[in-house]
Amino acid sequence: LIIFSFCLGLSCLSGFFHMKNKNYRISKSHEELLIPPTPCHAKTNVMFLKTHKTASSTVLNIMFRFAERYNLTVALPADQLFHLGYPRTFVAHFVEGFETIGQNYNIMCNHLRFNPLEVKKVMAANTFYFSILRNPIPLLESSYIYYKDYVPAFWSSKNVNEFLESPTKYYHPADYRKNIYARNIMWFDFGYDNNAEDDTNYTQAVLEEIEQNFHLILIADYFDESMILLKHTLCWDLDDVIYFKLNSRSQDTVQTLTPESEEQIKAWCSLDWKLYLHFNQSFWRRIEQTIGLEVLEKEVDHLRTRQKELMETCLSEQEAVRKDHIRNKALLPFQSGAANILGYNLRQDLDNTTLRTCQKMVIPELQYTSYLYAVQHPHKKRKDVGLPLLWTSLQE
Repeated sequence: LIIFSFCLGLSCLSGFFHMKNKNYRISKSHEELLIPPTPCHAKTNVMFLKTHKTASSTVLNIMFRFAERYNLTVALPADQLFHLGYPRTFVAHFVEGFETIGQNYNIMCNHLRFNPLEVKKVMAANTFYFSILRNPIPLLESSYIYYKDYVPAFWSSKNVNEFLESPTKYYHPADYRKNIYARNIMWFDFGYDNNAEDDTNYTQAVLEEIEQNFHLILIADYFDESMILLKHTLCWDLDDVIYFKLNSRSQDTVQTLTPESEEQIKAWCSLDWKLYLHFNQSFWRRIEQTIGLEVLEKEVDHLRTRQKELMETCLSEQEAVRKDHIRNKALLPFQSGAANILGYNLRQDLDNTTLRTCQKMVIPELQYTSYLYAVQHPHKKRKDVGLPLLWTSLQE
């Protein structure tokens, strides 16, 4: 799948070069190189549409850390919820404090089903909108494992390949709210009907609307490249986009898809497939136009070097560990379905400042949401994650 995904990216890129008109110049002239680049300022009003099973929990952690670094206000879910009304279509009052805070939020990144008019009531006019997509083939396999216990369409098949042999046997559109994770989940997250007919005019109209609503769409299959493109586009620092992979699962819970199943996913999730192909192509085109492949490669190397340094500094093992090997239960990720969601153990010899930095890199989504909620809304009841608290106060 990784090879397939990489080839897909390269084929899109080669297609772009082939289609490029003769007036387009990749290399800058000598005179252009002498002009100093215009200084840019970090964008601090940012809305991230958190899609499902697309490495979006890792992006959320990046957004939360950025918000804390610059003392920004996050549009968090109201009351005890950890999502912004999902799977209901988003409305502004799903945000805690919206009635009093109004449009003065900087960051929005918890799960929601996109509704641009309502999101714009919460976020400033100059907000930067971005999201992330993933190849629907590994995405559906991941959904099957993660949501096996929750999705009626997955219940009676013994594995993902059996489900894909005849998905309509298990999937009933009448149960669409319960079954959204079984078909075109990314299409649904963007606010559209995941059971819609795959009509060319309809899909083209949706793709154009997404392009109008979002300034940037990243690709999870090229996560490091995505982080470099995000860094450049938002004018952020390298450490703003550094990450440890969160909410990943152990390799032994991954089911191998047959070639027939892979082809079936393209047909069964054809709306997601078209969405992915379209924005995978625009992703590589954007990189070529703004960064260039040579600079991209160097910056990806820098990111990975910095990531390795931080892992050596922070972690007692140099990798994620299975749930039963996580020593501090305050760092245990939410477990779902048949997946064994991995987490991290921190080194025991860290000074307080380093410890806090490392904790923020590895704290799971629910615990971080609960903490930020307590900081921003100290008079409200803290969100209960059913686990020990890593931090109970801002100073701790």
